[in-house]
Amino acid sequence: MEKPLNKQELVAAVADDADLPKAKAGEVVDAVLNAIEKALAKKQEVRLVGFGTFVTATRKAAKGRNPRTGMEMDIAASTSVRFKPGKNLKEAVN
Repeated sequence: MEKPLNKQELVAAVADDADLPKAKAGEVVDAVLNAIEKALAKKQEVRLVGFGTFVTATRKAAKGRNPRTGMEMDIAASTSVRFKPGKNLKEAVN
């Protein structure tokens, strides 16, 4: 198994693929990530055809237990981000 791809390596890959300087590729990667973040903050889906879809999901408030003490506790409602891979991405991975 290979090590995870970090942001600097992603920027370098984008720079190579798009024939851009690394600084400009870094700006592009940041702009894309910021656009996705802003859309998700507004509860908007981000659909990248062939790649996948980013969606927000709301978890209801619930009761839980502290595993150390066994005491019951309230778990607040929260919103999380989910990613559904697209057909092309699934095929590329498999």
